[in-house]
Amino acid sequence: MSPDRARLRSAVFLATGVLALPALAACSSQDEAGSPTAGQDVAPAARDLVADGGTMNWAVDAMPETLNSFQSDADAGTTRIAGAVLPSMFRLDAQGRAQQNTDFLESAKVVESEPKQVVLYKLNQQAVWSDGREIGADDFAAQQRALSGKDSAYWTARNAGYDRIEKVERGANNLEVRVTFNKPYADWRSLFSPLYPKEVMGTPDTFNDGARRKLKVSAGPFAVQDVDNKADEVTLTRNPRWWGRPAKLSKVVLREVPREERAAALAEGKVDLAEIDAPEARRITNAGRDQGAQGPLSHGPEAQLTPAKALRSWAIANGSDEEAADTEQQAREKTHKAIKKYATEQTGLRGYTVRKSLEPAYTQLALNGTEGPLADDRVRRAVARALDRDELAKAVLTPLGLPAEPVGSHLALAGQQAYADNSGALGDQDTTEARALLADAGWTPGGPLKEPKGKTAGSEADAKKAKADSGSESSSDSGSDSESDSGDGAYTVGEDDQKPGDSGTSVLAPAPAAAYQEAALTRQAASLTAHREADKEKKKDPGGHAKQHAEKHSEKRAEKHSEKRAEKHSEKQAAKGGAPGAYAPKGTAAPAAATPAAGGPMAKDGKPLTLRFVLPSGEGSESLRTVADRISRMLEKIGIRTETAKVSDDSYFKDHIASGQYDLALYSWPASAFPATDARPIFAKPVPAADGSLNVEQNYTRVGTDHIDQLFDQAMGELDEDESRALVRKADARIWAEAGSIPLYQRPQLMAARTNLANAGAFGFQSPNFEDMGFLKPGAKPSGKPAAK
Repeated sequence: MSPDRARLRSAVFLATGVLALPALAACSSQDEAGSPTAGQDVAPAARDLVADGGTMNWAVDAMPETLNSFQSDADAGTTRIAGAVLPSMFRLDAQGRAQQNTDFLESAKVVESEPKQVVLYKLNQQAVWSDGREIGADDFAAQQRALSGKDSAYWTARNAGYDRIEKVERGANNLEVRVTFNKPYADWRSLFSPLYPKEVMGTPDTFNDGARRKLKVSAGPFAVQDVDNKADEVTLTRNPRWWGRPAKLSKVVLREVPREERAAALAEGKVDLAEIDAPEARRITNAGRDQGAQGPLSHGPEAQLTPAKALRSWAIANGSDEEAADTEQQAREKTHKAIKKYATEQTGLRGYTVRKSLEPAYTQLALNGTEGPLADDRVRRAVARALDRDELAKAVLTPLGLPAEPVGSHLALAGQQAYADNSGALGDQDTTEARALLADAGWTPGGPLKEPKGKTAGSEADAKKAKADSGSESSSDSGSDSESDSGDGAYTVGEDDQKPGDSGTSVLAPAPAAAYQEAALTRQAASLTAHREADKEKKKDPGGHAKQHAEKHSEKRAEKHSEKRAEKHSEKQAAKGGAPGAYAPKGTAAPAAATPAAGGPMAKDGKPLTLRFVLPSGEGSESLRTVADRISRMLEKIGIRTETAKVSDDSYFKDHIASGQYDLALYSWPASAFPATDARPIFAKPVPAADGSLNVEQNYTRVGTDHIDQLFDQAMGELDEDESRALVRKADARIWAEAGSIPLYQRPQLMAARTNLANAGAFGFQSPNFEDMGFLKPGAKPSGKPAAK
């Protein structure tokens, strides 16, 4: 997987059985994609304002285990290094879209589509490896052989796309590379980014071990000078053979600094750029505000010492009880040291500023559809309809000064070409409709409860087991309602979980879905497709035959797939903005009680509707737990209880998410510029393996359908880019309808940067331009415009 793709993984409002989108009727794909919710914040400056030389120290969470991006233990550090030292045929721009990298490519395009797809790469004539050898077809061919999946001796993490290549051959010269595919591949731009030299990819031995701790040959503005595991540092130095814009910095040092040590490291000047959490961001903001102020700080340990507490402490320390006085004196000394340390650190933090944007990843609520209440899609949709996603986004992002917009797609984020808000497939928050869905699924308020003999409907036994195993508490109490203290605190799959494998769960049981709902959701997708096809034809031939044909075609499809019962019910729901399938069948009475206080919790067959909410217990996940508390209160309003199980960070993914030991969970997915390829394993329908276990790939919710898989496969093989994106959007609408995961908000990205550091910070979607980073010349200020290319 390329670094850019590793960084990046991310509608329709239906009123009746046919599409009713007056506001979007004339929208193009570009309009649906929109622009990024938040722009990047990197203190852009023209290159002539940036000094030549200097070393930038960049904090990383951990030393990379490997420098090979295509191995399973590659991480964010691997990605960062590869972006600075290796060729990448395409890079991501500020909207998360793949753009040709002119440092390495003169052109790259599909030159043949029949009988087979052929892509011709014309390489930059100046592009050479650091040993002076020309970058050419041999390197492309070696990488394709290594990643094709045909030779198991190569320990590759994934071969998506490379397995579709039939051959790689030289064109008119070694700077032309012809790649022939045995199957059409829409995401061909994702390939060969990064590109490793044939010295790494040539044999299994060099692939598996040759690039784990060193890269003898590279090609980028920087090269790997040293990997020092004792000092926990990787040093990159200027590449003397670099033909592009020369790097402004002399060195970039990636230094391991744990999150809990970031504030101290910044205050001591050990790092120049570091990702931080909300508490550190507040400290830096306060440090700048307090500069020149007199008197005690209004924050930190000293602010917690009120006059009343100080008087009481003095009285105890000087009282007649010698033991109590001695204990209090020690506490006072400890407090005094903490106040002094905090004040000293605040002085050091004045040299930094907070740069913020939204990370190219979204946090979701995952609903495990394997067994229990959530195996019923009506219960999953009821959970979805209970959520106020606007409130959840605001709880995390508004305190940070970031735009709080719920994410409307599983497969892309706002600004990316494949983005469209398909959340209307489930509709807005509506507790009445949510309770009606539960009623249709057989759950009633205040029903008689039986004492559970074994595992409850909410996996109560599992919760107790998790408590015993991890030492964490399990409770149905909502807990604290404090605002976010640590940014998002979310786990990002592919970054935090080390890609755990499936441990062998039971075969996914089909969810008992109401026929009406299934038919309605099918009408939804069909109507969406008909509308978009008609819109496409209108743009091709406005007012002509194509327009008439599209309108007629859309009307026929709507008439064919709409039943009178659905139309009558949907007309009543039009103003609510939801798809027909998001509602219970007509005639299902919603419980009269608006809250469980009147009707009690939902129950069925003597068991309460209780869901086990599994969360990480680490200090960095406070805001994640705050979001979970809010979700629990929202579910309580429709009669669903939650039991919160807080487990250790180390076991969260491996022992709970990947193994399916949860009902509800919060974690994040990175968005991708190539969703047809990268998102398919996340939403693929689980299938039984030969040993009887369930192969879920990365679909940890275990919810999927054959139709969704087919849409991904069609999108992956469709060379018409507009049509491919339309198929991706259609797949997303189906994913929303299944309600296995509910996207909530885009994760915050907070970066601490030296005030004079330019062209670096919160990058958002865009790939960092390492050659432009540097420190401003004395007296220079950021230009407010991106560095000139």
